[in-house]
Amino acid sequence: MKSEPEAFSIDDLATAKNQATYWDGVRNYQARNFLRDEIKTGDKVIFYHSNIEPPAAVGICEVVKDGYPDFTAFDSGNIHFDPKSDFDKPTWYMVDIKLIRIFKHPVTLSEIRANKKLANMILVQKGSRLSVMPVTKEEFEEIVLSGDRR
Repeated sequence: MKSEPEAFSIDDLATAKNQATYWDGVRNYQARNFLRDEIKTGDKVIFYHSNIEPPAAVGICEVVKDGYPDFTAFDSGNIHFDPKSDFDKPTWYMVDIKLIRIFKHPVTLSEIRANKKLANMILVQKGSRLSVMPVTKEEFEEIVLSGDRR
């Protein structure tokens, strides 16, 4: 799960009530499908800071609530408002996540690209810009190992 730290960082999550929050504002259909159909309570996710130098995986979270309609899409005062959204047939979904831990060492995008074990990761594929994307168990474990080094 990618977030721009100026919008919402892992430190923001660390200081949130119960170190948990909802993951709102996803406005890409493929990423929405992951939130709605694939990601389930108990799944672990990598928290990734994008649009910074250097972009990096910075910690681990756990999904604590399955996908449900993103209520920010219905709020005209919210930055994520979507006037085409319909209460009866929601377009956008979100999940709730809880912080497990922040890595000792952020795993930078250049380190991920240089790691042969992560060569097929969607994150490093040309044109990949999804804010929510699947990660294999092996990729997840490799990033966690890299984040815990030092």
